[in-house]
Amino acid sequence: MNRLSTSWGAYDLTRFPEDPRDQLRAWSAADAYLLRHLAGEEGTDTVALTGTVVVVGDRWGALTTALAGHARVPVQITDSFLAQQATRANLARAGHAPDAARLLTTRDAPPERVDVLLVRVPKSLALLEDQLHRLAPALHEGTVVVGTGMVTEIHTSTLELFERIIGPTRTSLARQKARLIFSTPDPARAAGPNPWPGGYVLPADSGAAAGLTVVNHAGIFCADRLDIGTRFFLKHLPRARGGAHVVDLGCGNGVLGTAASVADPDATVTFIDESFQAVASAEATFRANAAEDAEAHFVAGDALAAVPPGTVDLVLNNPPFHSHQATSDVTARRMFSGARAALRPGGELWVIGNRHLGYHLKLRKLFGNAEVVASDPKFVLLRAVKGGH
Repeated sequence: MNRLSTSWGAYDLTRFPEDPRDQLRAWSAADAYLLRHLAGEEGTDTVALTGTVVVVGDRWGALTTALAGHARVPVQITDSFLAQQATRANLARAGHAPDAARLLTTRDAPPERVDVLLVRVPKSLALLEDQLHRLAPALHEGTVVVGTGMVTEIHTSTLELFERIIGPTRTSLARQKARLIFSTPDPARAAGPNPWPGGYVLPADSGAAAGLTVVNHAGIFCADRLDIGTRFFLKHLPRARGGAHVVDLGCGNGVLGTAASVADPDATVTFIDESFQAVASAEATFRANAAEDAEAHFVAGDALAAVPPGTVDLVLNNPPFHSHQATSDVTARRMFSGARAALRPGGELWVIGNRHLGYHLKLRKLFGNAEVVASDPKFVLLRAVKGGH
């Protein structure tokens, strides 16, 4: 837990799930800079937090928690299930009622009118583009639009998106390696159509997924092509036993789980990701390719926390090793331990990862075994089997 001090008060904030080993903060200098600006501490007037205040991309709920006592039910829009859960916990810790903020996902319809729009710049330029397109019709000439991010996160392309979709845009001076973006809505501006979602057909060298149609909503990793790790995995994809329960964990656009379903239409596939955009992409990819009567479930959640123990035969996993800008194995460790709990005795976890990540050591410690199925100079595909009877 770490404390964010503002002129409105101090807030004890945590990420979700809470992990005492995780030393990463639940807020950044970019969040603090934006809050100081809103409170009039940066040499400008305070921002009137009246009407509908929308916060987009709030990483762990720091902005929403601080605003909850000063704006009339701020609206948070996030692509992250974990961020949404962190926001709920941080709001409660600050003494706010559950309805002190309205929590929406990037897949929900945004408010019809927005009077103050606050944007925590995401890592994905595509996600920013999609969200600005979705929110632009709700803006008016008097809407206050302020973005925030670390200097390393705000590029010329970032500013060009605000300029093209919202209106005239400028930036602030840097403070503690953070910067603000100020954009003035121009209702007459014609930003063009939203290009998302997109899609493509997988080429013949895509192993079990060759010829499948992939659908990507904005923000999905490798939105215009199959990433090389998944491509390598597909060439060695295990065939599920008839009627097996397969989980595509950290599913992204759902290629692995969809390929498993196409190979065995009797399998039940559960697609899980913490990104609402990813789950929507996986469902669209599955519907475009799988047999009409194939069974699948789509879950935005915290790894395998929502899956009953001992109910899964096969877990397919390409874990992320970044948490926003920080390299971390926290997510991978949680995925591996969750897989062990969810698998039936004899069930298998298949993991693809860069060689240098050393996943085999973690799997051997957790499962007591880890077999190298295939490898190349960059990737290693591992198989761990749950023991017991």
